[in-house]
Amino acid sequence: MPPRTDTASAAALSPLTSRDTGDRDYVELSREIRAAGLLKRRRGYYAVKIGLTFLAFAAGCAAFALIGDSWWQLATAVFFAVMSTQLAFLGHDAGHQQIFRSRAANDRLGRVLGGVIGISYQWWTGKHTRHHAHPNHEESDPDLDIPLLAFTRDQSRDRHGLVRWTARNQAVLFFPLLLLEGLSLHWAAVKAVRDPAMPRRRSEASIQLVSLACYLTAVFLVLSPPVAIAFIAVHQGLWGVYMGCSFAPGHKGMPTYSGSATPGFVARQVLTSRNVRGSRWVDGLLGGLNYQIEHHLFPTMPRPNLPRAQPLVRTFCASRGIDYAECGLLRSYRYVLAHLHEVSTPLRSPRPAAREVSS
Repeated sequence: MPPRTDTASAAALSPLTSRDTGDRDYVELSREIRAAGLLKRRRGYYAVKIGLTFLAFAAGCAAFALIGDSWWQLATAVFFAVMSTQLAFLGHDAGHQQIFRSRAANDRLGRVLGGVIGISYQWWTGKHTRHHAHPNHEESDPDLDIPLLAFTRDQSRDRHGLVRWTARNQAVLFFPLLLLEGLSLHWAAVKAVRDPAMPRRRSEASIQLVSLACYLTAVFLVLSPPVAIAFIAVHQGLWGVYMGCSFAPGHKGMPTYSGSATPGFVARQVLTSRNVRGSRWVDGLLGGLNYQIEHHLFPTMPRPNLPRAQPLVRTFCASRGIDYAECGLLRSYRYVLAHLHEVSTPLRSPRPAAREVSS
């Protein structure tokens, strides 16, 4: 079966299909992956990657200080939006225990990275773990719980007021709404540290306070208020767009499911995921998230090993009749927007006029 380049039907997620076409053989695939050395840590790669990323970030900070109070700082805001996303990709790798053998070492790095970009690492790991356990499950995947959007027909029926309007027009508003994604992540961090049940709540709160204080102090100390506000708007807005454009192709527009009819592991991970056809440029741009299928099957696999795992996974899926979705980057966004437009169709349908009741 050739690699699929469009979305799958919801029927492909039936529990019978999933458990009969892959779960029994997943151990065999895992052995093959392990024998190829693809689960081994890539210390050299990450040493260079982390070093160069922090070096570039430090160079950006130096340029920010040297340029001073100038509208040219909007160019550095664009640079920092890119760097914030690249640091977030490293935090994603740390959260999946891809970098170090020790969980403690990965978590320490993750908290540092979360502090630099201003999000809660502890909150994110909890949320992302639930996503990996239940990708595209309407009730259990937190990545489908975005009030301003609707990812299924059932969600669209539940939207009212302002969120009904945004959901009705979500295909048009999707990219503009991503401008708010950065602020949404910061606000989620604030809400998370206010929850008494959150693990490491005090240390997370301290990290967030220090991060916010350093960011605002640097911006308003170097820049005049109008330039500072513009800098923050450009930085946070473009960071949100970059983050959203990196994560959306992986699952949006792919099959969803709900209730207790939960597919088996392989179907749950493969059929709800979409790969973006890669190159070195795309791999770097998307932080390895373009190999979404391989990443979901083997979350602890180091990022640079994902391209090497792809042929093995694709062969595994083809030999067992499991659809393997892959397309180009621009086409992936077309699928996302088409899906958002389709599920919001009921919101654009005229409501039936009320019948007159004769007295």
